[in-house]
Amino acid sequence: MQITIVGGGFGGIRAALKLARDKSNEITLISDRPEFQYYPALYSSATGHSHLESWVPLGEIFAEHQNVKVHIDAIETLQAPDKTLRGKSGATYKYDTLVLAMGVVTTYFGIPGLETYAYGIKSEAEIKRLKQRLYTDIAENHELDRNYVVIGAGPTGTELSAALGTYIQRLSKKYGVKGRGPKIRLIEASPRVLPRMSEMTSRVVEHRLRKLGVDVQTGKKVEGETATELVVSGKPIASHTVIWTSGVTNNPFFAVHPNIFKLAKNGRVEVDAYMKAYNSIYVIGDNAATPWSGLAQTAIHDGDFIAKNLIRKSHGKKMKKYRVAKPIPVVPVGANWAVVEWGPVKLYGFIGGLIRRAADAIGYNDVLPLGRTIGAWTASMVYEDDYFTPTVKDKKLR
Repeated sequence: MQITIVGGGFGGIRAALKLARDKSNEITLISDRPEFQYYPALYSSATGHSHLESWVPLGEIFAEHQNVKVHIDAIETLQAPDKTLRGKSGATYKYDTLVLAMGVVTTYFGIPGLETYAYGIKSEAEIKRLKQRLYTDIAENHELDRNYVVIGAGPTGTELSAALGTYIQRLSKKYGVKGRGPKIRLIEASPRVLPRMSEMTSRVVEHRLRKLGVDVQTGKKVEGETATELVVSGKPIASHTVIWTSGVTNNPFFAVHPNIFKLAKNGRVEVDAYMKAYNSIYVIGDNAATPWSGLAQTAIHDGDFIAKNLIRKSHGKKMKKYRVAKPIPVVPVGANWAVVEWGPVKLYGFIGGLIRRAADAIGYNDVLPLGRTIGAWTASMVYEDDYFTPTVKDKKLR
């Protein structure tokens, strides 16, 4: 069986690895980046821990799978009648069965100035740009920003705001910057932090954030940003270090193919009970309009599902219908502290932190070889040298 998978995230890699176990399968994996990105660890890499916990080359993941061919390219067009894809490189790829797991992209909801001035932590390039900003201020100019503002109190924003103050204090000590500590602000439009979790968890986490020195502001609307300030609900906040963690939208690839994909109100692709969107085309993970899409656990679940179903189909067996699996959210809030919601069970604190460590080990093992799993998991305990050698491009900071 010949299967083409577009996307090198949790869903795409998990599906490819499962399908590759059957040596009769020939898998083509097309990704727009040469490495797998472990999203749950991005906040940690952004606050000084090793990059090895967040990025693993695709070549290392598939080194032992001779029936998987990896192409680094960004797919731009799809011709369903003749089953071909065309990449940004100009290359054309044929497929028999196509699995799309292309991930989402950042959106700023049209808020003026954010795309120009705000920082992000959703890619290696964004993290390097943020850390360069911190280095320029602290190591070169020996000063702190008046406010460090994190926008969005979902899991990523909560994790980042809890860890950012400790990281800035560490840099300040290293480069001899004395005086007041960093002022961390967390801005959320919803009435509470972690709005997709229980109200009890929101209260506990907000208390924890405030204990860590984070100024939590909920029910606030971000209205615009300039080079020196952020406007929130009509009031300016002086800052040139604003980090946007809120707002993603479906990959624009699907919207430019309306004759193939039907989009739900949230912009994700409508699929049938077998995750099929069109003839021989399946859509999984963040791109599919299924409950809990947008989470790593859901993408892994979808990758497993589609791989097993395609194997059943190739063996002449009846395909099974998709079953929703509710993820178990585990959100770290500072060192050795996390919140866990497992159905009615809610755990907070050190025990939650231990569960998060175990969850990361499982998450790495879902997509990485054992040796690389151990390396990535232990990398979270390693601080990298926070020295930067600015390039000409890096020096063009506001």
